[in-house]
Amino acid sequence: MSFFDALAGEVQSARAHWLLLVFVVTVLAVRALARPGTVKLRALVFFMVLHWACLLTASVLQAAGSELAAQFQVPAVALGGVGACGMVGALVFGVLLPRVKVVVPKILQDVTVAIASLVVGLSVLSHAGVNLSGLIATSAVATAIIGFSLQDVIGNVAGGLALQLDTSLEVGDWVKVGDVSGKVTEIRWRYTAIETRNWETVLLPNTVLLKSQVTVLGRRAGQPSRWRRWVYFNVDYRFDPPDVIHCVTQALHAAKLERVSSEPLPSVVLMELGESYGRYAVRYWLTDFAADDPTDSEVRALIVSALARQGMRLSIPAHAIFVTEESKDREEEKLRKELDKRQRVLAQSELFKGLSPAELETLAKGLRFAPFRRGEVVTRQGAEAHWLYLVAEGQVAVKVADQGVEREVAQLGPNTFFGEMGLLTGEKRAATVVALTDVDCFRLEKDAFREALNHRPELAAHVAKVLAERRVGLEAAKENLSQAAALARKAMAEADLLGKIRGFFGLVA
Repeated sequence: MSFFDALAGEVQSARAHWLLLVFVVTVLAVRALARPGTVKLRALVFFMVLHWACLLTASVLQAAGSELAAQFQVPAVALGGVGACGMVGALVFGVLLPRVKVVVPKILQDVTVAIASLVVGLSVLSHAGVNLSGLIATSAVATAIIGFSLQDVIGNVAGGLALQLDTSLEVGDWVKVGDVSGKVTEIRWRYTAIETRNWETVLLPNTVLLKSQVTVLGRRAGQPSRWRRWVYFNVDYRFDPPDVIHCVTQALHAAKLERVSSEPLPSVVLMELGESYGRYAVRYWLTDFAADDPTDSEVRALIVSALARQGMRLSIPAHAIFVTEESKDREEEKLRKELDKRQRVLAQSELFKGLSPAELETLAKGLRFAPFRRGEVVTRQGAEAHWLYLVAEGQVAVKVADQGVEREVAQLGPNTFFGEMGLLTGEKRAATVVALTDVDCFRLEKDAFREALNHRPELAAHVAKVLAERRVGLEAAKENLSQAAALARKAMAEADLLGKIRGFFGLVA
């Protein structure tokens, strides 16, 4: 008998041609339809290579007339059966079930395929006349020795099955085990893989998870995933705790920070009374557990800005020693530089452009530094606030709500101002202003502007003229007004604004 005749006979008897066809279909289906990385074909290829190696060996021996050919026929069929189980598993678990949105844990897939392969292999051996009972009996001692030496491995496998069956841990959970904190990405036979925020993957043996306390972050029955974070800060006793709590709480509620849940709202509590300061904590709920440190940083920046707007400062340790003595001249120089900066901001603003240096200096003394962080609400539509903001650095968005729909109408940058009607006439805010970037503003309040008016009442007429020109200029462009009509409307607007300013500040006409 020739080799090819023997090979054809072996292929026919083992149904190897059909097995090869199914193998090719399986590989193509997995490559085309399965998600990348979800189905590994290396083990399947390994069994198929062994299957064909046994068939070729049996064919060679049979062509040579050797009686050993039969010794390779049984392993070939058994290996083919194991390969068939692997192919069915790949198609069912990797292609069919995911298409109907059914996800089976990886370890259960492996266990199912392994049990099916074992049953098929034993069935083939039994059908071939192999005495399995004798084989099992003679290998009992060896099995006990192997089981004893592999008790950790068996424990890990059992642990992985337990974790999957009781759903105490699931892929995607954020957990903390000892000093390891991260996201569960895979539960395998031997280990559970946890990806940390430091771009590390920690492989924890399943037995460790079963014996250790595992904290699942952000999980509560019937509630969305969110994790409460604590951000601490210290403020000295010059500022009353209720004022500090109100200041920071108001800023947190007004800001729209990414990854910070709006339900429950962030809160501020006084945690401890130190020797020279009160220790406070912001408690907020994080929605993206991977961004804990960046979000904490944004909250800290917001705390500093909120305190600065109210003239509050973080505490300095009571034992700090200042070895540089501030001279009177040095202090005056610092104040002079700060005043010059404020005067430049005023002089570059359209509203106060053209004022004398003395008038600018009077207004500059009444300015208050008011920084805002990206996402914070600077003013809210409908609120009553008697001050305006001068933008020194950064960008803000002006938004108007109409019938419950909010739309952006403008963006303002350096050397612009907003909120002037609240300062000059007492009108409520006509728009909501939100910081698009970190913004440095100066706030001019009613009392400071009143003082400037007392020194020079003509300032009211100047401001009314500037605002009237700006308002009528926009109206003229929109309505295509003639020059005469624009001048007439400007005169009426200027008189109306001047009357409101004088009435609001109690000035005599």
